[in-house]
Amino acid sequence: MPTPNELEAKLWKALRSDMTVMLGLDRSGDNLLRPMTVQLDGDADRGPLWIFSASDTELVKALTGSESAFMSFADKGHDLFARINGTLVLDNDRAVIDRLWNRFVAAWYEQGKDDPKLALLRFDPRQAEIWENEWSLIAGIQLLFGSDPKKDYADKTANIRLA
Repeated sequence: MPTPNELEAKLWKALRSDMTVMLGLDRSGDNLLRPMTVQLDGDADRGPLWIFSASDTELVKALTGSESAFMSFADKGHDLFARINGTLVLDNDRAVIDRLWNRFVAAWYEQGKDDPKLALLRFDPRQAEIWENEWSLIAGIQLLFGSDPKKDYADKTANIRLA
């Protein structure tokens, strides 16, 4: 059974690899949840997570400073799921833009790093709930041999404070 630290390490490894999250503002009744690509800066685990966006998107226009936000994540193999709570802020730090800029980001901005629509968001994670998927066939076989799937599943979750 993985420890909470092992699940956290799996989360950061999966985020570095898969990079796609659903990002939303943590407001009551707000339906602003959008797929976004996240990047980590260098070897830093636990964030911040950086998101290139456009200044005319609903999510960026809705930001009013530093806001409570969350990310929902599923790795490509559906082996790991997470909800990450934190704060989201517009942070057009030119040094970070320069470090994280790549051909995939550049494809979205006609005027490159000086595009007036370029918006760099910083997500500072505070807490994460992480679930490791228990493959249903294995759970079924274990059940046949007297294993309690609820107990086994409980050992594959973690609630981790990140800040």
